[in-house]
Amino acid sequence: MTTTSTDTTTTTTPDIFETRESAVRGYSRSWPATFAKAQGPRQWDEDGNEYLDFFSGAGALNYGHNNPVVMNPLIEYLQSGAVLHSLDMKTPAKREFLETFEELILAPRGLDYTVMFPGPTGTNTVEAALKLARKVTGRQHVLSFTNAFHGMTLGSLSVTGNSMKREGAGIPLTNSSKIPYDDYFDGETPDFLWLEKVLEDSGSGVDKPAAIIVETVQGEGGVRAARAEWLRELSALCRKHEILLIVDDVQAGCGRTGTFFSFEEAGIEPDIVCLSKSISGSGLPMALTLFRPELDAWEPGEHNGTFRGNNPAFVTATAALKTFWADNAFQNELADTIARLHQRLDRIASMAEGATVRGRGLLAGLLFDDPAVAGKVAAQAYVNGLLIETSGPRDEVVKIMPPLTISDTDLDAGLDILEAAVLEIAPAGAGAAPAMA
Repeated sequence: MTTTSTDTTTTTTPDIFETRESAVRGYSRSWPATFAKAQGPRQWDEDGNEYLDFFSGAGALNYGHNNPVVMNPLIEYLQSGAVLHSLDMKTPAKREFLETFEELILAPRGLDYTVMFPGPTGTNTVEAALKLARKVTGRQHVLSFTNAFHGMTLGSLSVTGNSMKREGAGIPLTNSSKIPYDDYFDGETPDFLWLEKVLEDSGSGVDKPAAIIVETVQGEGGVRAARAEWLRELSALCRKHEILLIVDDVQAGCGRTGTFFSFEEAGIEPDIVCLSKSISGSGLPMALTLFRPELDAWEPGEHNGTFRGNNPAFVTATAALKTFWADNAFQNELADTIARLHQRLDRIASMAEGATVRGRGLLAGLLFDDPAVAGKVAAQAYVNGLLIETSGPRDEVVKIMPPLTISDTDLDAGLDILEAAVLEIAPAGAGAAPAMA
């Protein structure tokens, strides 16, 4: 008698990400796909599924994935035999970047900043800024804001507001205090009333801080955008009391809010500026700390780092600056994209229960009264082919960061997916604006 086997048991290869990688991993839990290819505003997983990317590497990919504008010069450089790693030694690639940055970014804006290469990441530039502010002023204390996020190393964590991230330090985070960010109260209470009072009162017991560090738009803190007048008031207070003003432009800079620096709209000139993420133009690690020349009190080698001289990043950064920031054409196109995004977000919010729009430029968000909604919306959007994350102290905001170079067609396609997810999770009642065709 002939028998046919009915054993359908299959052997599944263990997932090395689950068995070997640390539990600290985060994004791969929200997006379990294994991404294998990327171009422009899209990524594809190993199975060929396509995703529109409104995450942009947490703001490190402002010009999209593998943009030929930056990739072609990089490929040529890698094949040329030129120096890749140089610490802080001189190289032609660094020279061209510094010359281009001065010519296209600093000079047209009337800014005179010394450029420091502190290390490759956002937290490196924040650490350098805090250290320099304390060295120059001789003061230890630094003020930061409610819901701020500045990085994961100890100094950066000390000026970060998120309690979960702060607890990861394992030690007390000292020499820093938090003050209310714009609209933390009721929108009418003078935000700086307390600070102004204690700084002027010799009996307050509050020491004058070395610096105040601020994000013009709090990305991780819930996509909260400070008003231009609030930023001007903060700048004036710092000048009056000889406190250094540090703007953390790691995520909001490099065009994300519509201008190269996010503080341009307010017309202020910070003492120190922190840049990273998209300054390389390609996603390669790179960071800058900019400061007024008279603040350059460093001794040679007093602050250093092995990966300051990432020459491939200098090459891609130079290419991005020359392509997108040589004149006003890209910024003008960006203004149209921003207007299109916010018009559509306003419409989506009007159709959803308890939703409002937050943010500025292409660093935007949908805030939901019910904090559980944002995560469900992001999860549903992922199922339908859109990568978006959540932010805020309770993950109550859907954070929307498409590439600055996105076409109208791709922007609309991503927003269609977002709208469908919102309406599935949080539909509004009668009287809401009708869905777009």
